[in-house]
Amino acid sequence: MTLLSARAYSRLPTEQANPRTRNIDRCSTAEIVRLINEEDRRVPLAVAKVSRDIAWGVDAIASSLAEGGSILFLGAGTSGRLAVLEAAECPPTFNTSPVQIRAEIAGGPRSMFRAKEGAEDSPVLGRKSVSKVRRGDVVVGVAASGVTPFVREALAEARRRGAVALLVTSNGKPHGVTADIIIAPDVGPEVVTGSTRLKSGTAAKLVLNALTTGAMIRIGKVHDHWMVDLKPTSRKLRLRGERITADLGRVSPARARSLSRAAGGSVKLAVVMARQRLSAHEARKVLACGGGSLRRALLEDA
Repeated sequence: MTLLSARAYSRLPTEQANPRTRNIDRCSTAEIVRLINEEDRRVPLAVAKVSRDIAWGVDAIASSLAEGGSILFLGAGTSGRLAVLEAAECPPTFNTSPVQIRAEIAGGPRSMFRAKEGAEDSPVLGRKSVSKVRRGDVVVGVAASGVTPFVREALAEARRRGAVALLVTSNGKPHGVTADIIIAPDVGPEVVTGSTRLKSGTAAKLVLNALTTGAMIRIGKVHDHWMVDLKPTSRKLRLRGERITADLGRVSPARARSLSRAAGGSVKLAVVMARQRLSAHEARKVLACGGGSLRRALLEDA
């Protein structure tokens, strides 16, 4: 894979100057903040315009997880850190395993805390990052410019392995990219020219949030608006689980605490126990018959 020439790189949307922030260094602090806020307001509007593409990504991820596949998020620099963050937040929120959802950042884990920007130029590292990817998995590459060799080669290799390749970028439809789905919100030039940790990073985070949350809703890890598959690894999450159990189980807070303990912290199990007045063993069978779906286990309309 050849690197872009300096001239071609300078033409990327992410490298363009923003006429609205000219002479920002001469502005007052209040004016600087106002300009940044005004530019940030453009981001959700841009993301909304690519909602159809995001929906395709959600369905691809949900389908993979439902069939036993795994999801790999990857990127370099800011994009890589966002990829790692997204994967790290899924286990406590949705009780996913490290095998189901994981992440790779160019340069390895140390790049989370100290920039190792040169790693993004290595297609070899990109190929290595997907060495455990299998047919039916989904690989989500995050690259503001869309031309990062690490990400592009990882996606190309993922497709060769039979995985679905998805690119999150701020660079339209990058020429030559190998991806099945491209999600490219047009956020416009950055406040500080080329600093894609700003609007491009915000857009990527919004897209990643929608991809994971949407997929988890589709596979039954959310009931109504509650995260019923959370992992109670902290006091905050344990108390949240008890509140959800009380609300969905239609029981008192004290009863919800008791049921949560009996269910080993499983909200779904505790709710079934509460609503159908079953033991943990009996409720586990009911939940299993419903394919893990709380809605089906409660015999509510799907």
